[in-house]
Amino acid sequence: MAEILNKKKHLLSRLFRNFIFITLGAVIAAFALEAFLVPNNVIDGGVIGVSMIISHVSKFNLGLIVVILNLPFILLAFKKMGKLFVFQTLYANLILALFLNVFHSYKVTGDILLATVFGGIVLGIGVGLILKNEASLDGTEILSLLVSKKFGFSVGEFIMGINLFIYLVAGKVFGWESAMYSILTYFIASKVIDIVMEGMNSSKSVRIISDDAGLIGNALIEKLDISVTYLKGIGGYSGQDKDLIYCVISRLELPKMLEIIKEIDTNAFVSVVDVHEAYGGRFRKHIDKI
Repeated sequence: MAEILNKKKHLLSRLFRNFIFITLGAVIAAFALEAFLVPNNVIDGGVIGVSMIISHVSKFNLGLIVVILNLPFILLAFKKMGKLFVFQTLYANLILALFLNVFHSYKVTGDILLATVFGGIVLGIGVGLILKNEASLDGTEILSLLVSKKFGFSVGEFIMGINLFIYLVAGKVFGWESAMYSILTYFIASKVIDIVMEGMNSSKSVRIISDDAGLIGNALIEKLDISVTYLKGIGGYSGQDKDLIYCVISRLELPKMLEIIKEIDTNAFVSVVDVHEAYGGRFRKHIDKI
């Protein structure tokens, strides 16, 4: 009984957190669109970009168009993505539509370059928060998941093809200069989305292959106060057993680690890879042996 209650409590906590960040993300995205992009005829990609073009030509309400165009894609996601994703995505779109009207005509700058750069950054933050919390603002991403498997396209290729068409249309409607700024906005926003989704974690995962693995592992524990894991391997050329050391450290600790390794074994092989997120076990003082 206690376990069931804990699971329900955890689920409710997760839902509450999701809706807080989805709301925040939708408000930020609406601000980016109305304060930076729409007044300067710079568009985003996907359904939002199509909505901006239709709204500009027809003078219909942008928020309403976004919801109407996204609705079929949201329904398509029902089987593939689940009820929770669909509900949260619909909620995100409704909040976006509401705040597009709240921020309507709230123009921050008339400088198209500033609008492009800061609009992309702010939009990326908003969309990133929504995606990170299991929802979406753009139906083309949902469509790409369904179409890519059926027709053999990758998700990235499908989205790129759709956006290329959208920006060609934008060039005709707003002018080619605005279309080029729009592509720049999309590029900036996509990079910021990656940062929000993956974090700005400066951690590194390190693999070390050395005949003195035990000495190096002990030295790293003592001098850097980190946990290391020993892995067993076999040399492909020599066929001999090898001990590999695996650990995760911060970027600031890397130079010191390399110095420690070189002091013990100048021939050690070291592989360093970026880590976007790492959980648990960071400060354990023991050595795990696998």
